[in-house]
Amino acid sequence: MTARQQAIEAIASRRVASTQNYLEHAGEDIYGQYVFGEEAQREYLAKAVFKKLRRTIEGLEPFDPAIADAVANGVKQWAAAHGATHYTHWFVPLSGSSAEKHDSFLNPTGDSSILAEFSGKGLIQGEPDASSFPSGGIRSTFEARGYTAWDVTSPIFLQVEPNGVTLTIPTAFVSYTGEALDHKIPLLRSQQALGQQALRVLRWFGNNSVQRVFTTIGPEQEYFLVDRQLAELRPDLILTGRTLFGAPSPKGQELEDQYFGPIRERILAFMMDLDRELWRVGIPAKTRHNEVAPAQFELAPVFEGTTTGSDHNMVVMNLMRRIAARHGLAALLHEKPFRGVNGSGKHNNWSMATDEGENLLDPGHDPHANAQFLAFLVAIIRAVNANADILRASIADANQDHRLGANEAPPAIMSVFLGEQLEDVISQLEGGSADSSKKGGSTDLGASSLPVLPRDATDRNRTSPFAFTGNKFEFRAVGSSAAIYWPQTVLNTAVADSLARLADELEKLECNDMAGLTKILSGIVKEHKQVLFEGNNYSEEWYAEAARRGLPNRRSTVESLPDLETAKAKKLFSKYGVLSERELEARVEVNWEKYVKVINIEANATLDIARTMILPAVVKYLGELGAAGSSKGVAAVSAAVTAGADKLVDAIHALEHAQHAAHEADGVRAEARAFHDKVIPAQDAVRAAADDLETLVADDLWPLPKYRELLFQY
Repeated sequence: MTARQQAIEAIASRRVASTQNYLEHAGEDIYGQYVFGEEAQREYLAKAVFKKLRRTIEGLEPFDPAIADAVANGVKQWAAAHGATHYTHWFVPLSGSSAEKHDSFLNPTGDSSILAEFSGKGLIQGEPDASSFPSGGIRSTFEARGYTAWDVTSPIFLQVEPNGVTLTIPTAFVSYTGEALDHKIPLLRSQQALGQQALRVLRWFGNNSVQRVFTTIGPEQEYFLVDRQLAELRPDLILTGRTLFGAPSPKGQELEDQYFGPIRERILAFMMDLDRELWRVGIPAKTRHNEVAPAQFELAPVFEGTTTGSDHNMVVMNLMRRIAARHGLAALLHEKPFRGVNGSGKHNNWSMATDEGENLLDPGHDPHANAQFLAFLVAIIRAVNANADILRASIADANQDHRLGANEAPPAIMSVFLGEQLEDVISQLEGGSADSSKKGGSTDLGASSLPVLPRDATDRNRTSPFAFTGNKFEFRAVGSSAAIYWPQTVLNTAVADSLARLADELEKLECNDMAGLTKILSGIVKEHKQVLFEGNNYSEEWYAEAARRGLPNRRSTVESLPDLETAKAKKLFSKYGVLSERELEARVEVNWEKYVKVINIEANATLDIARTMILPAVVKYLGELGAAGSSKGVAAVSAAVTAGADKLVDAIHALEHAQHAAHEADGVRAEARAFHDKVIPAQDAVRAAADDLETLVADDLWPLPKYRELLFQY
């Protein structure tokens, strides 16, 4: 029996729920128990220290270093009470993965004893080796010093493992020269820039009580779960996160029976464990369900501040991988782990809020009469249209190329969906003032046992990359494996710029000059309405229409990344202090290098699997056919397999040549284009030949778990 067959046989024994009693560990009793949140702060900090820390967390005043030691002592006592022996400064460098270095609380005292210590300096600042993280040229490899700085706004939490507990401090990562080496610092800067410009607009409307405007985020996370033992027999899944080979399963997603279907017991056990662990670290996980593709699922949290929500999404992805392993599963977060079925995205539900609890994107019952809402809405429309190319570039990477630009949500063209109600209001505004708003009404289902349902004033559009969904926008284009800091930084900065331009115009008017406001907003709509689209973004007609409107359509990463190198992009980020030109250039350089490395790894894995796993299986099958005699049927199969083997060998040689030629390119940009134009097509040719052979070679000889097993055996 082959390893693949043994893995399939073993799956049945793992189809059992967790023995842990879900009801004993659910709900409010465990929520936030591993977070140094407001309740823990109140218990472990002196009242004066607690009040000052809360004001900093709420964005009302800078952190006072004078309270650092007191806060550190309270944090240490709280962590020790939960069994923590180590602490770490947790951050997200430009690699896009979270990073952590663990230090013990214990220090030798010099008299053969130890003392548990944690100072304010240890809380506020760390010093990881910066030389081995991507820097895009900001730091040379021999220049090692870098600093982590505590982000007070993101909750401290505990990582609780069977063998120990680690105090985890979310931080920012900066170089010795003071330049951002992470994704957190630009996000915080963009939040500040947007908040400042939003306050200018609110002040014009006469709102002088609001002290802070910030953005909120609710990232829906899509992912696949497959049996871990099967996944570990696939070097492509282990090394690249996606299947580089695989003929289509006889059944895919065409019956549409997976979406919102009953959740299998083994999967539900994983989901319940995941929910519990997320709640313990204060992540408000709310929704779980089967997604469209077989073996695909989704988790959605409640809204949070964007900085905290971005950190939490990194924790979500890390916990998914860990908890899946406990259940004998592998969590796949790649944007397109399986060819021929839907890939995965991360739908970022984004809005703006004030410290008084007002959602600035809530239209109310009569959007046409809500002048403040319309001002912010129109500013966002301008932001997306004016910076569509930069927004597209913010989500560009090698993984995304498998879904963006193809016939899958969403296309590579940035557009805005408003819905019937707001589209009508904006249309009125273009011609002058808006005087009415369409209402939703109700739906009678025609059966007395069923209630009459209130109907929203507008439908939703799941094909739009940036859709209004009632009181927020859904940025649907972000990739499932991505750290969401960078796309949100770009969106925040683009909106900050648009709000600044609006405030500049408003401040030339008297406060609450509604006629003047209407004229300004009408002008913005006329200039930027081409980005509004209410139809099917997948349709070929939209591609043609978008081109007619002059909207950018960047179908690949190599087409998109240059948009971050333009004078427009440099000016946008530097004007609002989000990124210096040098910091932006570093990020672009890292993205180019990462693209090349990802494709090169995939090419290497493709060659390795084709040479050492697939070809030997084909040769063995040909040997069996040769020993089976020379009947007409055997001869026909042998001829087909021989032709397929020759095609595979030729494709392997072509990929080797294309890869070698790409490495000879002059500079990383030329190398990336060579990988895109030559290596990827050559790699696809190897796959095509191998996938054809998969349908010919005897099933018991095929070395790789097949799609029908990965997608349906779990």
